[in-house]
Amino acid sequence: MKLNKYTWIFVGLIAAVYLGTLIWVRLTNPVYLQKNMYQTWENSYVMHPKSDQSFVNTSKNNDHQNPVALSESQGYGMLITVRAAQKGWANQKDFDRFVNYWLAHRDYVGDQRQTETYLMSWRQYYNRHHQWVNDINSATDGDVYIAMALALAAKQWPKDATYYRSLAKNLSDDILTYEYNPQTGALTVGDWVTRDSKYWQLMRTSDVMPDIFMTLAKLTGDSRWRTVNNTMLDRLADLSRLHHTGLVPDFAWITRDAAKPVKPNAISTKYDGDYSANACRVPMMLATSNNPKARKVLKKMLRFFSHQQYITAGYSLRGKRLVKYQSASFSAPIFFAVSHHRGEGYDNLFDSQKYIFSKPLTHKNYYDATLTVMAALEGLN
Repeated sequence: MKLNKYTWIFVGLIAAVYLGTLIWVRLTNPVYLQKNMYQTWENSYVMHPKSDQSFVNTSKNNDHQNPVALSESQGYGMLITVRAAQKGWANQKDFDRFVNYWLAHRDYVGDQRQTETYLMSWRQYYNRHHQWVNDINSATDGDVYIAMALALAAKQWPKDATYYRSLAKNLSDDILTYEYNPQTGALTVGDWVTRDSKYWQLMRTSDVMPDIFMTLAKLTGDSRWRTVNNTMLDRLADLSRLHHTGLVPDFAWITRDAAKPVKPNAISTKYDGDYSANACRVPMMLATSNNPKARKVLKKMLRFFSHQQYITAGYSLRGKRLVKYQSASFSAPIFFAVSHHRGEGYDNLFDSQKYIFSKPLTHKNYYDATLTVMAALEGLN
């Protein structure tokens, strides 16, 4: 049957609409996924102990009857919220609730713990008497995340930029006063590590955050942040050179000019000297830096991962799998890193690690969910 010109026009219009729909879905799906993941995370993990305060629940299986707050998760919560605000899915009040909770749970130092700092106490939880306990001591990674979130907030809400920058500077000063080792030029793992501590020369590899360090250097004008950046990248590079894999351990002992992995159970687990639950964040921490040393360390790691049939939740530094299962908290940082380095030879990882978005965000694992949301917000663009 011969079709007349009107039929062809109609067919053409249908085809154009269909093609347009496919293009629209392709372009908007990442945005829908980002928004859905953020909102699912916020509804599942963010708790409000007071109307003007928020924290991220890190308890096992996300138990809302016995929640646990960490300074690490507070920093993540603030970073995620300001990123969501940039996309129009969160507002300044959402962010300020996290700020208020942090300010209400600052750590004290001194012989009698008489001096209040801007560092956050590392953990809060209900004790057996159902009292909300504020544990002493700080954790450096959480404090650095919070400082970076405040720097981003100053750009996001310029009317209150002075307030956020002031808080960031105060926090920065305390990080460099109480969480910095001037002998090694690196950050310690918390304010509990003093000169007479056996952990004085301990470095957590996931605390190497060159992009954040340089942001704080510019914001504060304090040259020590440049020292921290150069020193910690040098030590990370030392660790990267030890094995053909380029993998780095959760923790390392460092001096002014060298680094070596710690032994098992030196700090917390038998995997302390392996690429495990802390080091898995390293690709994410290095991803946005243009520093040649950071890029070299990252590319060596990505090269190793790109030759793996599938990526599991932990490796020895020589590349032996520690477990057989996969984990989003290991895959999300790799996806995040590769998303910032497309076309550099690791795009197979971009495709393979997208599995973390193929199923609903977990409601039972704070770490997996949080790192996945961070990867979605900055990697699915």
